[in-house]
Amino acid sequence: MNTQTIYLHHSWKFHYGEEPDAWKKDYDDTGWTAVELPHDWSVAMPFSRSYSSGTGYAAGGIGWYRGTFSLPEKYRGKRIVLLFDGVYKESQVWFNSYYHGFHPNGYTPFFYDITSQAVFGTDGINEISVRVDRTEISDSRWFTGSGITRKVTLLVTDLLHVTPYGTCFSINRADKISADLSITTEICNMEDQETSFSLVQYLRDQNGNTVFFAEQRATLLPGETAKLKTEGTVAQPTLWSPKHPSLYTLETWLHKAKDDSAFLADKFRVGIRTFRFDADYGFFLNEIPMKIKGVCVHHDAGALGAAVTKEIWIRRLEKLKEMGCNAIRMSHNPHMPELYDLCDEMGFLVMDEAFDEWEGPKNKWSTGHNVYPPKHQGYYKYFPQYQKEDLSAMVLRDRNHPSVILWSIGNEIDYPNDPYCHPLFQTMTGNNDANKPAAERVYNPDRPNAERLKALASMLAYEVRAVDPTRPVTLAAAFPELSAKIGFLDALDVAGYNYKEHLYEESHCDFPSLPF
Repeated sequence: MNTQTIYLHHSWKFHYGEEPDAWKKDYDDTGWTAVELPHDWSVAMPFSRSYSSGTGYAAGGIGWYRGTFSLPEKYRGKRIVLLFDGVYKESQVWFNSYYHGFHPNGYTPFFYDITSQAVFGTDGINEISVRVDRTEISDSRWFTGSGITRKVTLLVTDLLHVTPYGTCFSINRADKISADLSITTEICNMEDQETSFSLVQYLRDQNGNTVFFAEQRATLLPGETAKLKTEGTVAQPTLWSPKHPSLYTLETWLHKAKDDSAFLADKFRVGIRTFRFDADYGFFLNEIPMKIKGVCVHHDAGALGAAVTKEIWIRRLEKLKEMGCNAIRMSHNPHMPELYDLCDEMGFLVMDEAFDEWEGPKNKWSTGHNVYPPKHQGYYKYFPQYQKEDLSAMVLRDRNHPSVILWSIGNEIDYPNDPYCHPLFQTMTGNNDANKPAAERVYNPDRPNAERLKALASMLAYEVRAVDPTRPVTLAAAFPELSAKIGFLDALDVAGYNYKEHLYEESHCDFPSLPF
């Protein structure tokens, strides 16, 4: 059986407010509201000044979702995975009354194996219960939305399968004559016996012609997972670029020896291209110098909220193309996966960004723009425990997109006195500090020392490269006057400055080998 992807858009119900027993399969939800996913409850509720200004005066709170679906008998004995593209935020998930886990990040994908609790055919209906906790409404500096704001998917695979996001396609060298590629595929054997198989991979062009083929044999013990690597060459490739976003399709087939069965285990589109950043001459795509003309976009669709459809992004990207834009910064967290597909298809370079704060809580506005005192809610309290999981989820999900050229590990983490400071500066003013009280601008030895940021940046850059060493690591520095002096930029392949154009020439002299 080929891997099946089932989208769970319909048959969902929503309740605003706490319902302690809603995780139970026999819970009576007849009074709940029928909704389709993705769903954002904040944008559908009245706005009020009693809510947080930083997140658009929109309502948060607690919400519950319950969804139902059936599985045909033919899926019995297969592996069933429940995949969420994004839930804002602090989600808890039950399946058929069994608790599966807690995921605090509102922007990263996560999944649960529900094979052992699933029912099939006439045995009954499957039920998903999701509790979403957005009681902290001053948790961001932009509109977040609330709820299951991205799609939910069932993945039905063989017990011998490619793990989720387990295939990695990369280009080692390319020009118009040939391209050298490598493919790493993670295979898991959940059968109760040793399994021998062949891994067969095809790269097909836009006309369906096979331009690359590879086959290798392997054997996995019960419960064993292994990574298999393939390398090869494509003759006369069509190179991907914003002007000519040509795509290929990579198919991964598994051929099991014991019953001579073959099935499609993974399939997605890729592009062939090279790129590099040069400290003196800028950005090169396919060895051609190119100006990056980009915009920063948040995950929402303005008045339409955070539950965004693909059609909305198509309209927005078409308008950006018309005005000469060729790049998108995913500000300041991972976006919905459909947007990356569109950037591949329509020709946009992408900076993918993981975090807006690390372990130090930033100021969050709750009663107006830059009105003090701020609140300090948000992701920071989960960063120490979950940052590696969330960072890896972004890189694993997006590493096969030809559009992605940069991994950003953070946005304005070094904003002056928010909360980090340093004795090198007795007073510090950021770009957006017009209303900042004088006491908030001065050095305070009791605040976190900004030198801590060097260690954190080094840790995150290492974690990115462990998953994908093919793309440069960057971040957006807000106070490079200090950060460049304390090693904050040392772990980066490309340095990013927000607003600090007047420092470019000076910084280039101080860091002659580092692109900015």
